[in-house]
Amino acid sequence: MKRTILLATAATVAASAVAAQDNIVNVYNWSDYIAEDTIEKFEAATGIKVTYDVFDSNEVLEAKMLTGSSGYDVVVPTSDFLQRQVAAGAYQPLDKSKLPNLANMDTDLMAGAAVYDADNEYATIYMWGTTGIGYNYGEIAARLGDDYEVNSWDLVFNPEIVSKLADCGVTMLDAPTEILPAAMNYLGLDPRSMDKADLEAGAALLEIVRPYIRYFHSSQYINDLANGDICVSVGWSGDVFQALYRAEEVENGVEIGYVIPDEGALQWFDMMAIPVDAPHADNAHTFINFIMDAQITADITNYVWYANGNAASMPMVDPDITSDPGIFPTEAASAKLWSSQVYDARTDRTVSRLWTKVKTGQ
Repeated sequence: MKRTILLATAATVAASAVAAQDNIVNVYNWSDYIAEDTIEKFEAATGIKVTYDVFDSNEVLEAKMLTGSSGYDVVVPTSDFLQRQVAAGAYQPLDKSKLPNLANMDTDLMAGAAVYDADNEYATIYMWGTTGIGYNYGEIAARLGDDYEVNSWDLVFNPEIVSKLADCGVTMLDAPTEILPAAMNYLGLDPRSMDKADLEAGAALLEIVRPYIRYFHSSQYINDLANGDICVSVGWSGDVFQALYRAEEVENGVEIGYVIPDEGALQWFDMMAIPVDAPHADNAHTFINFIMDAQITADITNYVWYANGNAASMPMVDPDITSDPGIFPTEAASAKLWSSQVYDARTDRTVSRLWTKVKTGQ
């Protein structure tokens, strides 16, 4: 009898331990992309423990998704990468019965995201934005004149102009699927083109301005802009606004602007999805639904300065954010935005080769 009691007790303890282990959700999101208290609020509201890891490029995330067995429950790929990964079987369909807060989402924006994910079957919008130019007002004025208006890709793609800024620091995202199309668009080519000659033309332009680019990185520029260590960054809208906010917070005198160039820019959606082999799929749905709560989404936008796809959150978003055309583009600017193109395997290889050559200068 005593042995039976001991065995029963051991089994109860083991079951409790397993339950505790299962009461978690493993999240893999972009760096600097969530409010300071979001995780704390989720854990308090649900009792589910969050393991939160970050990445700073779609390529890093894709490698994990296509390899499989990542251990993550919620991941945040950008829309074009999501489309390719869905085709590869990397994600499981969302159980929309577990996502009542889908009712909060903006139907027009969700329709835009559905271009990459038909019927929004596998993912919902986390945040969205544009890829444009962040810049330091003072450093630009010192080199190009007080009357120079930053409104064109000339700032980074015209060698006569960008060469004058090399000393104060010009950077670009380490994101070939965003930078190459921007260069192609500047040349008057279709930024969504997969034609090898068009891609090579974009790369050739980048090679011309490469001597004036300090580095290619997808997160370092936030602090560097805020600290005045660099003066121009081709970057993501919300990241530049985070840099602006940080500079204002420490009152270091650095004034930062963000512009969607007149020639147009990339519009992208970052999407919450659940890997096909997610170990805690129910908890993943709980997490995604929590993020789509109107107040939670508003809190994130107010902290990271990225536009969201949650219509119900708009009354709670800071008016300084909703009225800023760099975050929520004007109708005229929106008309010139382009969406990402999903590359086939052949184009992927071409882009990878060209990007390596651009970055290394070889």
